[in-house]
Amino acid sequence: MRHTLLSSTTPPRSEDGVKNLLNRFRVMAAQEPLYGDMTWGAGGSTSELTLDLCTKMTYDAGMVANMHLTCTNMEEEKIDIALAGARAAGIRNIVALRGDPPEGAAEWKAAEGGFSCALDLVKHMRATHGDYFCISVAGYPEGHPNVIHKVEDESKLTESELTRVVRNADGVFVCSDEDYEKEMAYLKEKYDAGADLIVTQMFFETAVFVKFAKDCKERGILCPVMPGIMLIQAYGGFSRMTAMCKSRVPQEVFDRVNAVKDDKDALKAYGIEFGAQVCEELIAAGFKGLHLYTLNLENVTYGVMDKLGLKKPVPE
Repeated sequence: MRHTLLSSTTPPRSEDGVKNLLNRFRVMAAQEPLYGDMTWGAGGSTSELTLDLCTKMTYDAGMVANMHLTCTNMEEEKIDIALAGARAAGIRNIVALRGDPPEGAAEWKAAEGGFSCALDLVKHMRATHGDYFCISVAGYPEGHPNVIHKVEDESKLTESELTRVVRNADGVFVCSDEDYEKEMAYLKEKYDAGADLIVTQMFFETAVFVKFAKDCKERGILCPVMPGIMLIQAYGGFSRMTAMCKSRVPQEVFDRVNAVKDDKDALKAYGIEFGAQVCEELIAAGFKGLHLYTLNLENVTYGVMDKLGLKKPVPE
């Protein structure tokens, strides 16, 4: 397995954005990534574009596409149409996800005649397509955001809970040991149902991921676990994503980001520095696959790869 992979692009909102992303595919392909992700809009809102971009990623750019598929507002018929389209296009890699609530919705609800979770989707894919697809699922080293709750009394936290404590402007939060065990049991169900690969939620402390990978093995989850690395590229994006995911951010990282939040170049430079540090620690710990959340912006990714000595020449 390679030490690098460029990942997690999102279908653009405009025609010009699509053209721009297609050009970027050509540049990204020169880095020979293990695969390239493409996200799926809630309720299939970008389904045709997602499939089209994955097809072009495969045949025009020569990359391996890893297509997200979610359950949000997707009845079984729509799921089957999406899977048939992927298979017809020769796309064999699917990231099976429950998905986020649709825009404007306060909570997630299953569509009538649809699936209620990623486990349902994994089971359905295996029942209808056998081993054709390589199925990735999500893993949450700090617990799923839905089970990260506010802490009323920090003195009652266990040693393991303290490693998952999240502190932000809204207070102190944690995924309890009890909820963490439920999360791990659910992940084991997804693995037993046929998941081939786990890609994690973003994290900012290597030790958090290392413990999670160890916990997976101890529970008999023996497929590869890929660390999801969210590179720091812009202050707004960093703030939104860490708040939405309730991510644990070390105080040093928080302070460094805030010190340069109004200087875009300085922030990207720190993003490269910190991203390379995380990658180096993971490689030193024996993890060879690095899932980098590029979010359609590759410059910080290339900066990290350059620091690691892994960047290949970028086509003009």
